[in-house]
Amino acid sequence: MSRDSALVEATFGFVDLAGFSALTEVHGDEEAVHLLDRFERIALGALGADDRLVKMIGDAAMICFAGPSNAVAGTQRLIAACMTEPSFPIPRAGLHHGPARERGGDFIGNTVNVAARVASQAAGGHALATTKVAAAARQMGLGVVDLGCFDFRNLSERVELFEIELYEASDGIAIDPVCRMQVPRSHAAGQLRYDGTEHWFCSLTCAASFANDPRRFTRPN
Repeated sequence: MSRDSALVEATFGFVDLAGFSALTEVHGDEEAVHLLDRFERIALGALGADDRLVKMIGDAAMICFAGPSNAVAGTQRLIAACMTEPSFPIPRAGLHHGPARERGGDFIGNTVNVAARVASQAAGGHALATTKVAAAARQMGLGVVDLGCFDFRNLSERVELFEIELYEASDGIAIDPVCRMQVPRSHAAGQLRYDGTEHWFCSLTCAASFANDPRRFTRPN
């Protein structure tokens, strides 16, 4: 075993920005880099004293929390901060507690892999977690919904997932269907009605893209 490898037990979280690829396509690489800088600052500001932002992986923040309660509280602060940030994509999170190997400031192991897989199951604005983290959320008085067991590729055992109700979105916020950015309805650059539903846009560029091919942005995922 390498001298700089140590076994630790912690709660690992992955928080990324739903629709980031679509946003990059519409608004360009420079805006994407600026947004990621903002996201990293928000993530650092949401962490507790014993938590650590391990690294940024594309649009995902990998975080090592001291324990399940820290993870719930820190993720709640992070998602709330993102949801109230002007013109910002909706975040999503995955949390899992267990052992991992720390090596050179990074963490490796099955626990980290499961946390990443859990995050990939989450929709924008949602936080998914495994059993120990869900139990901590219940003790903190948060709503927890049992989603059942999931099969993950290359994992021999099914993983039980729970949705933690961390944040309630504002009624005044819409999601741009093109770039997936949050848009205050009162300050939207454009508004279009399609198939009986109103859509709001962060820019005229997004509104034009939608008007050109609305079915592309409204078909089920």
